[in-house]
Amino acid sequence: MKILLGISGGIAAYKACELVRQLTTRGHAVRVVATQHALEFVSALTLQTLSGERVRSDLFSLTEESEISHIDLADWADVALIAPATANTIARLASGIADDLLTTVCLATRAPLVVAPAMNVNMYRHPATQENLDRLAKRGVRIVGPDAGELACGWQGEGRLVDPVAIVAAAERAAGRQRLRGEVVLVDAGPTAEPVDPVRVLTNRSSGRMGFAIAEVAAREGAEVLLVAGPVHLPTPHGVERIDVVTAAEMRDAVLASLPRATLVVLAAAVSDYAVREPAGTKLKREGAEQITLELVRNPDILREVVERRSGQVVVGFAAETDDVLANARAKLGRKGCDLIVANDVSRPEIGFDVDRNEVTIVGPGAGDVLEIPMATKHEVAERILERALEVRRS
Repeated sequence: MKILLGISGGIAAYKACELVRQLTTRGHAVRVVATQHALEFVSALTLQTLSGERVRSDLFSLTEESEISHIDLADWADVALIAPATANTIARLASGIADDLLTTVCLATRAPLVVAPAMNVNMYRHPATQENLDRLAKRGVRIVGPDAGELACGWQGEGRLVDPVAIVAAAERAAGRQRLRGEVVLVDAGPTAEPVDPVRVLTNRSSGRMGFAIAEVAAREGAEVLLVAGPVHLPTPHGVERIDVVTAAEMRDAVLASLPRATLVVLAAAVSDYAVREPAGTKLKREGAEQITLELVRNPDILREVVERRSGQVVVGFAAETDDVLANARAKLGRKGCDLIVANDVSRPEIGFDVDRNEVTIVGPGAGDVLEIPMATKHEVAERILERALEVRRS
């Protein structure tokens, strides 16, 4: 595959070296177009050595234009990939501005475009940047990331360039057919929170990352995505319609209301099994009470209701287990009647709650219908889950 790699001028530009190495190792031809500012962070010689091709950066260089014009570059590429993409580059792409070689090539190419943002968290969250990313997503541009964490500027939050492995996977997928085009994928994600009083809730440790990864991957693969999200602090994946809920009852209502539109349903949320029968109207005080008793009632079984009400949809459930993972997953599959159960061992801290990686077992109805997905990023696991669901839908 022929990949045009655009590098814009941010501190994450140094990670483009590893990206070029991974792309070439996987057998792809890479030509690099770097902005002038990008070359202040990483040298053209390094990029040339890794790619085996001379780096292009100047739109008005007679030497470069005589050897390979910006139109030839645009026509050559199977995929155009920008990593990192700064807020400025994203803004120019969204506005159709072509004032340097990189933006000119992107405007001229007919190849799929993949953009991996990297910037300060406040720049990323700024309404202008979010609007620009939404505009690109609506045009079919694949947005990869960003990740959240500690940033080079010292801030914490979204803005880190995603792992090069994930960027490579996105570029490879972009070159192929969008497997979920025409599908409507309904996902629920995160915990629910059941009120005890106006201050306290009963909840669980789910971060929502697995469900959000499924929603993001489904959108990249061309699906219309409906995401019912419990109370989590995660950015909405681009191109995804999000419905925020808090309680299990609210999640049930939102999922069932969206069910008629869906063709694939992936219920990844960690729904509270019980709710307080009568939450207190005022804050419960500790003074004078050595103990209190809460009367709990069972919450609705969203997975079972979806299975009972579906009309041709493939339904995937999740099982977060701490022991006998496969046996418990098989039992849940039998009780619920869904098509697949995705089970994972949440007792393992490296793949449990609030981490970026997962390892799951996808269990189907047949005796030997077990697919082990080894430890990988949650986005990679999401790809495999959706692939398996699509196989069931088309079988």
